[in-house]
Amino acid sequence: MKNIITIIIAMMSINSFAQTAISEEDKKAIVQQVKKELLDSLNNKQEIKTDKLKDFSISGYIEPYYSYDFGNPNDHNRVGFNYSHQRHNEININLAFLKVAYQTENVRANLALAAGTYMNANYAAEPGVLKNLYEANAGVKISKKKNLWIDAGIMSSHIGFESAVGKDNWTVTRGIYAENSPYFETGVKMTYTTNDDKWTLSALVLNGWQRIQRVNDNHLPAFGHQLIYKPNSKITLNSSSFIGSDKPDSTRQMRYFHNLYGIFQISNKFALTTGFDIGAEQKSKGSSQYNVWFTPVVIAKISPTDKINLAFRGEYFNDKNGVILATGNPNGFQTWGYSVNFDYSIRENMLWRIEGRGFSSKEKIFTLNNHPSNHNFFITTAFAIAF
Repeated sequence: MKNIITIIIAMMSINSFAQTAISEEDKKAIVQQVKKELLDSLNNKQEIKTDKLKDFSISGYIEPYYSYDFGNPNDHNRVGFNYSHQRHNEININLAFLKVAYQTENVRANLALAAGTYMNANYAAEPGVLKNLYEANAGVKISKKKNLWIDAGIMSSHIGFESAVGKDNWTVTRGIYAENSPYFETGVKMTYTTNDDKWTLSALVLNGWQRIQRVNDNHLPAFGHQLIYKPNSKITLNSSSFIGSDKPDSTRQMRYFHNLYGIFQISNKFALTTGFDIGAEQKSKGSSQYNVWFTPVVIAKISPTDKINLAFRGEYFNDKNGVILATGNPNGFQTWGYSVNFDYSIRENMLWRIEGRGFSSKEKIFTLNNHPSNHNFFITTAFAIAF
């Protein structure tokens, strides 16, 4: 405003003095001053706009892949308990998203729209445009002195060490444990992080077990916690839980679930992740008896060079009573899994990966050329590109 007033006064000065004996030199000086004030005013406006935009960031991710299942399923859908990279013998997109983030000292928000076979499989129960809403949340810092936040909306799950974003994981495909626990959640989360960043504690109220919309006739909120301890830069320990029901109130069966894992960077070239999940669900409404499932996992990562990573995974999933994975067989789902992974970093933001993976089950829950089988093997390759 001050600059604009100065410009007006200067313009009036030119008009009032134009008919007087003002020298050409003085006229030029006045014109130059007007130009300077006008440019300063425009620059100030531009600085204000730029200052506001610096709080926003735009990012994206795309992961094309090809997977060949030696079971050769006719419908091109791989085994039913895999929800990532699950299309057989075709080039497809596992996950592609575009994200806008807003971050200030006291406020933050995220919005990401996505597509891909991951979205088709994991958001199948959601209606309409919610099927493509990968992330939508906002948070506010509620303490001036402490790192204490409240966030609400659609968020990444607080359970597990693997995420939907392939580049952030040591392996191309997700483990059975990750595929059959929540990838995302909707609700309210309060998070506190200590000043030294060693401890993070979160408490959550959720709509359900990987739900955006609540199950019809389910009026009971779900609850969860997450506790992360990082004694140093090489060790991460995590405890997460879920308490709730994924069924209507009329047939409510309470579910209790706990996820425990540790990530250890043993040396510059070797790292290890170990995890153990266990869950229990009531056999029927009001019952004191529970069906239990559990799953241990170990992943070792070797980095011979800056551009090459190798990963070796072993896992087991036991769900005899079919709480999470119903098979219709007497022994339920009791399956071992193993994989070998090779990564090559083409650029800082681009990764090429290939993985061989197999399953071995107590029952013949797989198919091999349209015949029941105890075993399944497949190869998956992918590019992971972030921008």
